[in-house]
Amino acid sequence: MALLPDLPPPDLEAVLAFYAGIPHHRAIGLDAVSAEAGRAVMRMDYDARFIGDPDTGAVHGGLVTTMMDATGGLAVLSCVPAGTPVATLDLRLDYLRAAEAGLALMGEAECYKLTPNVAFTRGTAYEAGAADDPVANFIATYMIKPVGIGMPAKDAGAGAAAP
Repeated sequence: MALLPDLPPPDLEAVLAFYAGIPHHRAIGLDAVSAEAGRAVMRMDYDARFIGDPDTGAVHGGLVTTMMDATGGLAVLSCVPAGTPVATLDLRLDYLRAAEAGLALMGEAECYKLTPNVAFTRGTAYEAGAADDPVANFIATYMIKPVGIGMPAKDAGAGAAAP
């Protein structure tokens, strides 16, 4: 993944520290495994609190969605300048099968296209050790506002002050 031209590189250490400190990630046991140049891997250990199907013990699909949204965001943050705000615009998961009970889930995502305003990602969710048999495919877009690129001034006649 190529970085946007003429902008500073990401601070991967700071990004990983930020992700480790997100309360929601800690509450559900979601950990960043790696992040580098548009690629990210996250892991979530199995937790019976999040069973979606009591008959099989499979985790709730919303947990897989949460993991993949976070993994895609991490992939984006790994290729934009430090401090760049990122927000999910659109996200789609195609569930291929239920996750097996008792197994940790892995999420892998890549940021395959980066424009000045939108980042495009794709990836998969799978059980640890079974990357060749995914639980879900993932695709998402994220809005970005690169650091150092100013917002256009609003019309002064509308009462807004120029930056």
